[in-house]
Amino acid sequence: MVSAFITTLDLITSAAMMQEISVFSRLPDKLSQPIFSICTAPQLKFFSMTETDEFWMREAICAALEAEKLNEVPIGACLIDNQGNLLAVAGNRTITNNDPTAHAEILVLREAAARIGNYRLLGTTVFTTIEPCAMCAGALVNARVQRLVFGAKDERFGAVETFFRICDSDFLNHKIEIVADVLAADCRKLMQNFFRRKREIQKSTRLIDNAT
Repeated sequence: MVSAFITTLDLITSAAMMQEISVFSRLPDKLSQPIFSICTAPQLKFFSMTETDEFWMREAICAALEAEKLNEVPIGACLIDNQGNLLAVAGNRTITNNDPTAHAEILVLREAAARIGNYRLLGTTVFTTIEPCAMCAGALVNARVQRLVFGAKDERFGAVETFFRICDSDFLNHKIEIVADVLAADCRKLMQNFFRRKREIQKSTRLIDNAT
């Protein structure tokens, strides 16, 4: 009886691994640290809270990498409901859409609200690679998001913990549960590498201009 149960468990685990690998295969080797469990990707009921947060943060990182391909600042976000179902995922598209409000967090709020047919996103969790700015933090409060999980802090524009504390302010009528520093090193590295390459390109351009 025990051996039969273990065999069945192994089969379920193997199937779950195959489904989850597809998510992590999009990440570079240095960022990819798969967590395997006895479940499918949208139903992480056997994960601890920390493992679940890391799983969805990697989905947000994938969105950030897609944004970077469009020459957007590599910030990604995703949003899940209280059952762990993915409702929306997006990366920054301010340049692509010619829209100064098209931050990743705003895009997932819009998509999720349209999908469920309600501007109140009660019981939901938003995962974003970088601490939200004042605009995004305010939108999260207005949407009545339950939890916010972010990666690296934004020391210049962060409005959740670095400045303002908009998401859990005593002056507003809704407070969001905040979890910070989830896969922070990976999220920070994406930003640092992006802006380092930008500076190198600008420096090379100036050298060429001076040479001509």
